[in-house]
Amino acid sequence: MLTELDASAVRRWCSALAAALAAHQTEIDELNVYPVPDGDTGTNMALTAKAAAETLTGAEAAGASEVLQAMARGAVLGARGNSGVILSQILRGMAEANTAVAQLSADDLGRALQAAAARAYECVGEPVEGTILSVAKAVADAAPAAATSGLAGVARTAVSAARDALDRTPSQLTELARAGVVDAGGRGLVVVLEALCEVVTGEVAELDRPHAHRRTARLRPPREAGSGEFEYEVQYLLDAPPAAVAGLREALLGLGDSVAIVGSGEDVWNVHAHVNDVGAAIEAGLRLGRAHRLSVSRFADQAVGPEPGRARTGVAVVAVAPGDGLSHLFAGEGVHVVEGGPAANPSAAEVLAVVRECGAASVVLLPNATQVTAVAEIVADEARAEGIEVAVVPTRSPVQGLAAVAVYDPARRFGDLVVAMAETAAATEWAEVTVAVRDAFTAAGPCRAGDVLGLIGGDVVEIGDAVPAVAERVLDRLLGVGGELVTLLLGADADESLGTHLARYVAQRAPLVEATVFRGGQPSYPLLIGVE
Repeated sequence: MLTELDASAVRRWCSALAAALAAHQTEIDELNVYPVPDGDTGTNMALTAKAAAETLTGAEAAGASEVLQAMARGAVLGARGNSGVILSQILRGMAEANTAVAQLSADDLGRALQAAAARAYECVGEPVEGTILSVAKAVADAAPAAATSGLAGVARTAVSAARDALDRTPSQLTELARAGVVDAGGRGLVVVLEALCEVVTGEVAELDRPHAHRRTARLRPPREAGSGEFEYEVQYLLDAPPAAVAGLREALLGLGDSVAIVGSGEDVWNVHAHVNDVGAAIEAGLRLGRAHRLSVSRFADQAVGPEPGRARTGVAVVAVAPGDGLSHLFAGEGVHVVEGGPAANPSAAEVLAVVRECGAASVVLLPNATQVTAVAEIVADEARAEGIEVAVVPTRSPVQGLAAVAVYDPARRFGDLVVAMAETAAATEWAEVTVAVRDAFTAAGPCRAGDVLGLIGGDVVEIGDAVPAVAERVLDRLLGVGGELVTLLLGADADESLGTHLARYVAQRAPLVEATVFRGGQPSYPLLIGVE
């Protein structure tokens, strides 16, 4: 029974949580209520934890706080998907709460768990209760009070509070209740805390009950991170005294979300927000002081700072592409490509490596999938520290990425370029045709594993038994609201005849609309559609 967490114990916890998440990976993936083949919360958390553990391999002995910091750093760079990003921020919060401690006491651990929950909430643009956030908050509320019972008391209380909070998630989210499941990310956090408790107490965690009542039916939950309500990211440095900026947070929250105001200690503030009214967000700062280093993009992070040892020039585009055909399409436009996408999310380190290697001073980053956007934002933060200006245009599909690249002009001022690419991407309607991997309740009604699903903007709108027929109905919906250009991306297993058939269908349905067919090569999705 440990009374303090020293460096060795933190290392054992890191190894244990990585092993536990790997062991529970499939179970957590199955708790995802997505009928489409990207229910990968368990996979993302396991790979993020593995990256954290690998960071500690072979590292020199250090105090507990140094090991926690290295562990968090590894998780941040190895983060995959929204759930991996949130896990990395939980570990980061724990590390930040204890910056110079050789051993963590019960009080230290309690404070660390409070900081972990705060970081988790901060990294989510639109927090949703009934998710991993609720579980983290329940732990933060309960665990510190158990410090009088020692380190083991804090660890046991954390596990108990997490399990109870996980049990409550179906009552907080209607989607979970209808599907008969608990939150997948919350389940992952329970596994992480059980691993900690086992290291502290030496007691193997008993099989808990929350995941036992899941049913076969699944339903897609709200997104873990990012708000679809606000179109633009605004970021600038503000020279103003602390008293002057006291009300700025409230003013920006009235305009949007993802508000962060960080001081440097020298009356210089880094201001960040997601808004629809860019002018109002900038004017809110200008009323208080001098705003500079202004950048605007859509759901993006910009990065400015010195990079030692290497001069960077020009502008580049980095895009995530799920498939050989898409990789070739982007590369043919001069884009630097990171392989990956839904169900195979690239890590932050993999994306950051390409951003570094492209040699540009300013980089537009296209995630091309909702699941990759949070990772892209981590990359932008890391690039800021290295002097690379990065703007993330949160493209949710490769077809939006291709549309954005079509207006790419490196001769334009970087801020104007990013806005133009973001606006073009946002104006591109996107759709997918795939095959359900499990039974589910969807917005279009119940589906069975093996049914063909048509999705528009990520929501299921059509269910059928054949890809061509579902694709036609999806095209009818998209073309019913107008369009000039249709892009059809055939998946890895799609027959060429599908593209020919659908191009003819578009010509008959809307003679003035141009249809272009490419072999995208993306896995799991026989067809991706874009309409501009």
